[in-house]
Amino acid sequence: MNHSSTTLPYIEESEILLEDLLDQEELDLVVFNDDVNTFEHVINILMKVCKHSHEQAEQCTLVIHYKGKCAVKKGSMEELKPMCEAILDSGIQATIL
Repeated sequence: MNHSSTTLPYIEESEILLEDLLDQEELDLVVFNDDVNTFEHVINILMKVCKHSHEQAEQCTLVIHYKGKCAVKKGSMEELKPMCEAILDSGIQATIL
């Protein structure tokens, strides 16, 4: 074993708020299937609100249809909340988990 002394870098302590840590967590914006909205409507909303490509929105819509739900976006609560509200305003059921 080598017993040479190594100087470790100084790390300054800082206060981290729990709220700040929670905001950094990756959350899921989940969209649910229903019997009301058309494929095209869901695809258009995902493209508009989540900035998905047509192909990505189409794939999410198929997952929603066949699996009942799909996590369409990951991010912080601050980032996902306005997207969730816009999806809900369009008549599509969604939540943040």
